[in-house]
Amino acid sequence: MKRKIITTSDGSKTIQIEDWNEQYHSIHGAIQEANHVFIKHGLLFFFESNCHTERSRSVSGYGALNILEIGFGTGLNAFLTLLEAEKLKQHINYVGVEAYPVKQNEIDQLNYVELVSENHKTQFEKMHHVPWEEQHGITPNFRLEKQEKFFKSIDAHNEFDIIYFDAFGARVQPELWTEDIFTIMYKALKEEGVLVTYSAKGSVRRAMQGVGFTVERLPGPPGKREMLRAIKL
Repeated sequence: MKRKIITTSDGSKTIQIEDWNEQYHSIHGAIQEANHVFIKHGLLFFFESNCHTERSRSVSGYGALNILEIGFGTGLNAFLTLLEAEKLKQHINYVGVEAYPVKQNEIDQLNYVELVSENHKTQFEKMHHVPWEEQHGITPNFRLEKQEKFFKSIDAHNEFDIIYFDAFGARVQPELWTEDIFTIMYKALKEEGVLVTYSAKGSVRRAMQGVGFTVERLPGPPGKREMLRAIKL
């Protein structure tokens, strides 16, 4: 399928799949969307709810937060999480799952480093150059493992504190937003774990609730009225 690099409303670039009229990030602002959905309502929500309390030392059993990203894509969510790990002085183990890795020539055309933190150019490049299927230390506080596989092949049990669910939309890939997939997500999360996604479709919310999640609607990023956050209680 034909792909091209486009500029979104906040000046940050993303990849568009022209045959689908679908983008890796919101056309209303790639960085804005990632910060709002995954950092603010995912990572920071979990950190503020759990890591400032007496139970903070046992959130992940050894002081680190474990994050699973569904759709590693351009690495934007991982890069923003790396920066937050440094700000928070919080160890994060990050697993990004991607069935079809983005090509390096496309990564080279993205401008996230220039817009977010030019001081972390080396770390952004390292994220994309380290081998897949291995865990690598990108910074003292951020360890990354990229896994090339389909989402249905994930076989994790009570491993993750947070899931960033950033698959392509249900309009073009409805099979990724079913109870079967959310059952896999539910099993992968620890108790009180959090899943966040940009989607607010009623069918997605019902699929999450159907497998046991407690789901809330939240204000969405620019260009979207709502988003969803699900908690495993």
